[in-house]
Amino acid sequence: MSAPGPLAGIRILEVGVMLAGPYATMLLADLGAEVIKIEPPGGEISRQVSDSYFASLNRNKQSICLDLRSAQGREKLGELVANSHALLVNMKPSAIRRLGLTFEALREFNESIVCVAMTGFGLDGGDDPAFDYVIQAATGVAAMTGDPQGPPTLPGYSSADNSTGLTAALGLLAQILSGRGGQVDVSLQDVMLSQLNYRAAAFLNDGIEPQRHPYGAHSYYAPAQLFATADGYLALFITHDAFWAAFAAEAGIEGFPTMAERAARRDEVLAVVSAALATDTASRWQERLQPLGIPVAAVRTLPEALAATPDVVVTAGDFRLVGSPIRIAGYEPAYRPAPRLDEHAAVIDEATGASQSS
Repeated sequence: MSAPGPLAGIRILEVGVMLAGPYATMLLADLGAEVIKIEPPGGEISRQVSDSYFASLNRNKQSICLDLRSAQGREKLGELVANSHALLVNMKPSAIRRLGLTFEALREFNESIVCVAMTGFGLDGGDDPAFDYVIQAATGVAAMTGDPQGPPTLPGYSSADNSTGLTAALGLLAQILSGRGGQVDVSLQDVMLSQLNYRAAAFLNDGIEPQRHPYGAHSYYAPAQLFATADGYLALFITHDAFWAAFAAEAGIEGFPTMAERAARRDEVLAVVSAALATDTASRWQERLQPLGIPVAAVRTLPEALAATPDVVVTAGDFRLVGSPIRIAGYEPAYRPAPRLDEHAAVIDEATGASQSS
């Protein structure tokens, strides 16, 4: 039998929209927190995207439908806040304030409530549209991604939203652990700039602007990029000299023994490595190099990656999903399906009523 989740006994209210907010609270729900998803009349908008989309972000939650613009909805919200540890919302700052979803607005119901606001540019940063791809463009991520001869490039998934969800979950737990209520302010802009850590530091301290390199090459290490092979592409990531010595011996390459020399003679290194890797397939190079401890992988499609890692796939109701990335010894999440709209209204009403009368 699985032990109770590490967050058992923690109740979190979510007024989430689309991806970033729901992803944050789903991670917490997977760890045993009770997450109540507060949805507007008609349901949270991501229900309109697809059933699998909604399922991928809302498993292990309860749903209650409240019109937070009405007096009745606000009254019910206050009752829920009085018996909860945290509230997380991702909306425009003006909507967060208009609906009374800040600590200042909710502290009258619970001085210990932790209120997490996820926005594009901060609670005081204005209402400019801030979707994932917009933030990647605004923070320099798109400009440093892609082939140097081609246009700026965006990754094939919502990296800004997902990263902000992780960060918001961390901030929420940190403030709960402090034992104090308060406002936690997390913005997509701040999160993505923070994730550019060494790139930003190189510019701020050394004046080095990020440069794009072919095949996504690393700015410091060589060879560390994608390479074309006889069949398929290979990611090879050579950092220290022991990796290089092992790779060079297997590939039949001589010279360039130090990291400094490989960086200084990048073009020469890439030429000989490219020629060597073109003599075999990506899958064969992976088979040859992995046993030597060299960081390498043949490029897979998502279906190929899922087929190769079946243990990450879980079942929640009618849907197969990728499970929690946090694995805790002795605890196994029970993956419940995403809730139907207002599915848990009666249960939540009964629970909050009992709490108020006790």
